[in-house]
Amino acid sequence: MYEDMTQSPKAHKQTTDRPPTITKAAILLLLTIADTTWRAFVPTIGGTILGIALDHTFGVTPLLTIVMIILGFAISALLITLQIRSVRRQR
Repeated sequence: MYEDMTQSPKAHKQTTDRPPTITKAAILLLLTIADTTWRAFVPTIGGTILGIALDHTFGVTPLLTIVMIILGFAISALLITLQIRSVRRQR
């Protein structure tokens, strides 16, 4: 009949400083996407730019651009493969 008047109503609520599990999963997913994105684009775009610069330097257009695009793509594939292996080991 009588309520416990010694405690505040706020004391009954559970307070946690941690975000919900769904938020942690979403953040982890976004970080993984960002990590994969740089692995996919930086070597390919960097290889293309480097290939164009080398072509202009040596005057062998478009040979080195094609070689560097293929090399950049191969490096991207290797980096993503290593990332996938790392994620599988963490499970």
